[in-house]
Amino acid sequence: MSTSLFAFGLAAGVFALSLVGTAVVRQYSLRKGVMDNPNHRSSHVVPTPRGGGAAIVFAFLVGLLAQQVWLGHSVFLACLMFSALAVAVVGFVDDHQHVPARIRLLVHLVASGLVVWAVPNAVHLNLGVVSFHVGPLLLPLVALGVVWLLNLTNFMDGIDGIAGVQTCGAAGFVALIGAVSGQSAEFIWPPLLLALASLGFLCWNFPPAKIFMGDVGSGTLGLVFGALAWWQASLDSKWLYVWLILLGVFVVDATYTLLRRAARGETLSQPHRSHAYQRATQRCGSHRTVTLSVLAIIAVWLAPWAALVAFSGLNGMLSLLLAYSPLLALAIYLGAGRAEPQQANHS
Repeated sequence: MSTSLFAFGLAAGVFALSLVGTAVVRQYSLRKGVMDNPNHRSSHVVPTPRGGGAAIVFAFLVGLLAQQVWLGHSVFLACLMFSALAVAVVGFVDDHQHVPARIRLLVHLVASGLVVWAVPNAVHLNLGVVSFHVGPLLLPLVALGVVWLLNLTNFMDGIDGIAGVQTCGAAGFVALIGAVSGQSAEFIWPPLLLALASLGFLCWNFPPAKIFMGDVGSGTLGLVFGALAWWQASLDSKWLYVWLILLGVFVVDATYTLLRRAARGETLSQPHRSHAYQRATQRCGSHRTVTLSVLAIIAVWLAPWAALVAFSGLNGMLSLLLAYSPLLALAIYLGAGRAEPQQANHS
């Protein structure tokens, strides 16, 4: 079999596995009653099956296994597969019945620590005013950063299609920029497989959603974002900024909202609808409009900044700050993190 034919088959197979797998998970969730029932904190109004992210994880892991056979064994990818599976299993159980927060956190910490440890080369990080090698003593902080990406992806998966669009946009553009810049197949295929697996699910989750991702998907996606970003940064630190820029909608919204809620003394584990994307949905009354707006922001605003960092050598930290600035202004304008009406009435 020729290389190009195998590559086409792998790409088509991962997409098809996710597309069909999501349909299977949907039938399973309907049969078992694994439903997301709306309440006053929800952004949806119709009971909807959840857990479709299991199809993303399955298709992505099968794709990575095929890549290992095709392009050669990688310790990092093997550790990523194990860690992703661990996070997915905990998320799958949590979608069915509550898993204590301490158990989830322990699994997330171990999984994140493993993928950070498995990166073969030290990362040389350039912060603009200072640059340094990230040695072993700083790796626990990197692992905590991956845990934050994992959780913020979970927080941001609150309306139809948004997490799928963010994943397809970020991972897809990383693969595209990598291909255009002449990166190796080993570099390009993991984000490409992630985008294709997410696209198959997005066909079912795009507004109006027929199934939700669930913790099994959102948590695993966040882990993979962080793991791939750190691994590619070990080859060239600019790729860390490429990933963070493309993930800007999620990073800025979730981080600003959390900080504002924390400053007000709220219980951060309490469900809420104060993210910027939730405020935007309340204003326009349409999941589709907000989700498509996120896609437009990624394609029209964030991707060009990421490409500039990759191709022109523009300082990554400066580009990150410039790319994030209007996103932060938008979050502030929409009232992200502001006390909800029922909270304000009791304050």
